[in-house]
Amino acid sequence: MKMKISIIKLLALSLLFASCKKYLDNGQLPAGTIAGSDAYVSDNSISAIVTGSLAALNGDGPGDFPQLTSLYADELLTMPNTSANNKIKMCYADAISPATVNFWSPAYSKIYALNLAIEGINATNARLYFKNQWLGECYFLRAFNYYCLTNLYGDVALALNSDFNITNKLSRAPQHDVYQQIISDLKMAASLLSADYKNGYGAVTSDRARPNLRAVQALLAKMYLATNDWQHAADMADSVIEDKATYKLVPTADVFLKNSQETIWSLATINDEVTAEYQLYNKSMPATVSEDPVTTYGVQIHLTADMLNSFEPDDERYANWVRATTYTGVRPAVTYYFPNKYRSVANGAERSMILRLADIYLVRAEARVWLKHLNGAQEDINVIRSRAGLLNTTASNETDLLAAVAQERRVELFTEMGNRFFDLRRTGKLEAAIVASKGNGVWAAYKQFWPISPSEITYNPNLTQTSGY
Repeated sequence: MKMKISIIKLLALSLLFASCKKYLDNGQLPAGTIAGSDAYVSDNSISAIVTGSLAALNGDGPGDFPQLTSLYADELLTMPNTSANNKIKMCYADAISPATVNFWSPAYSKIYALNLAIEGINATNARLYFKNQWLGECYFLRAFNYYCLTNLYGDVALALNSDFNITNKLSRAPQHDVYQQIISDLKMAASLLSADYKNGYGAVTSDRARPNLRAVQALLAKMYLATNDWQHAADMADSVIEDKATYKLVPTADVFLKNSQETIWSLATINDEVTAEYQLYNKSMPATVSEDPVTTYGVQIHLTADMLNSFEPDDERYANWVRATTYTGVRPAVTYYFPNKYRSVANGAERSMILRLADIYLVRAEARVWLKHLNGAQEDINVIRSRAGLLNTTASNETDLLAAVAQERRVELFTEMGNRFFDLRRTGKLEAAIVASKGNGVWAAYKQFWPISPSEITYNPNLTQTSGY
């Protein structure tokens, strides 16, 4: 959380305004140069600030975050010619260097900007027509940033205002307290946001790039699941699933298209360019190549054998979300398999998915098992399996149904927003999965949470390094 108090406000505001340029083609207000209290004088200026916080997620959100957590778990591994000692090698080896893999500092920069915005919006005397939207989005985004932080680092500092005399002295709060703060922020957001999607002008839109009430409820469902609050998890999932006019499962080939009806919240990029996931896993690499895929196409990671073997025969998710490339430049030729959820080279055709309906069906299925609503859990699992072209589950008791949910989450949500990594840790199966996938010698229990940069501790002696590092 190291930032100098004399320049941080100017940096935060300039970052937000720079990053919101053309964030939404039909929903973004023009951003000017605004500083200090002048930033909160109108809906227009506040819209630019909040939109900047959304756009800032592109810095380390949809690309690095899912990729690195998938490497750290058992979904991805590096290509043979991937350069040594970079962050993807470190994550696959579960040997993170905090100087190289650092989500801590960027996340706190985003949280600081959101704290500043919340304070500024609440304090302004300007007449705002869309104050609830701006505040609701800010509380949701603060919750989302803490959701990512605590899932990577465990205990984290709870910075809830922009006073650096306070935040620069914070120690790490227990993860339980962080969870409760996330839930509190989400409840606040739920009281402010509507079920309609809104754009940067405060008008109803079909674009799903800004969080709405259902996005809040979806993240709440996941948080309640993480805290073993089964009834509230099921209730929040109900709220999303029962909005059938807005949300439905779509064919697997269409899930990741911009504004698909399965989308609860997806992340737009600056100018709506090609997704980060396409750049990581695809890059129009053909089915057969004679030159090294790493040096020619820059694709450095592929799916593990464990991940590939987890699919049942005839699963449409395998057919639509996995692709193969055979490299003939070695003898014998070798075939690599890559995530194929994002495959369009057209700008704006796809969006990086953050929250989607299938995830929430499976959240409800797991909650229903713990609530002993076993028939309901079966129904939710079968909705997901049916969309994938598979027969109904044969699981009927609690143990088998929990295993069935975990299996469906694995093949449904692979390489998406750290879901596999977080699920394994949440259910106590992380160590067994990593040892099975990578062998012995790479894992120790303390590695379930990541280290923070030593420089953070230098700037704030009240911070402590993650246990074990």
